[in-house]
Amino acid sequence: MKHLLSIHDLTPSNIEEIMEQTRLLKASHNSKIEHFTLRGKTLGMIFEKASTRTRLSFEVGMAQLGGTTIFINTKETQIARGEDLCDTAKIFSCYLDAVVIRTFAQKYLEDFAKYASIPIINGLTDLLHPCQILSDIFTIEEKFGTYEGLKIAYIGDGNNIANSWINLATKLSFELALACPIGYLPDEAIFERGLREAKGKLSLTQDPFAAAQGADVIYTDVWTSMGQEEEKERREHDFAGYQVNEKILQTARPSAIVMHCLPAHRGEEISAAVIDGRQSVIFVQAENRLHLQKAILEMLILGG
Repeated sequence: MKHLLSIHDLTPSNIEEIMEQTRLLKASHNSKIEHFTLRGKTLGMIFEKASTRTRLSFEVGMAQLGGTTIFINTKETQIARGEDLCDTAKIFSCYLDAVVIRTFAQKYLEDFAKYASIPIINGLTDLLHPCQILSDIFTIEEKFGTYEGLKIAYIGDGNNIANSWINLATKLSFELALACPIGYLPDEAIFERGLREAKGKLSLTQDPFAAAQGADVIYTDVWTSMGQEEEKERREHDFAGYQVNEKILQTARPSAIVMHCLPAHRGEEISAAVIDGRQSVIFVQAENRLHLQKAILEMLILGG
């Protein structure tokens, strides 16, 4: 495992190794045991999109591992003036031990990784968000003791979160039921590959109640992502009926948990009563980003 660009690039054993190390790191943190395995190492962070959880979790995680971070606003570097990507990647490789990139195009990330000699981590692209979903499956296993045989219902936009869930379904054995409106479906190539390779059942419907029926996990995301603000009014109309609320929860298992990658728009894709309710694990989910990403940093930087 040289980079983390997409969950589909990982093997099931890679994923299990990440999750096992996450368990150890979280336990050490909760026991206040110092774990400075990355002392003297530096993580570069190229962010072209706004961030709260991704930035905080990587910066704090690197500090907890004894390393340092350099936050790079592309507008303040030669990247903004058109420096060749190949040259940029090679220069970053001279100075840093790894780079996390949060950007728009997946191709930019993949091209950067092609020219870099250090690990590159996908902090989010318009197509994929692997760190989020790896953290989410860790949270699910933490809550249920396993992910195998569970039904995960994703309700909402077929965006980078939905695409990454499909990629994970090709590696691990769980059922994934997606409910997305027409016009907002997951990436077609990723979904078709998912149908061929899924280890459990993979389905797509326009009926959120059908997807949620008997589910162990109900998952949603914002209807309007970064860069789509001009579409907000139309999206609110098109996603009417896709809100995760008490009525949707009644179709899931009584033991079901509710997840959201945040930020959330209360009263839109999820009701306030559900996000603050007893079945919500949304803030545990957010905390686990910290420990999961520490595991990824360790494994990539130390060559695990």
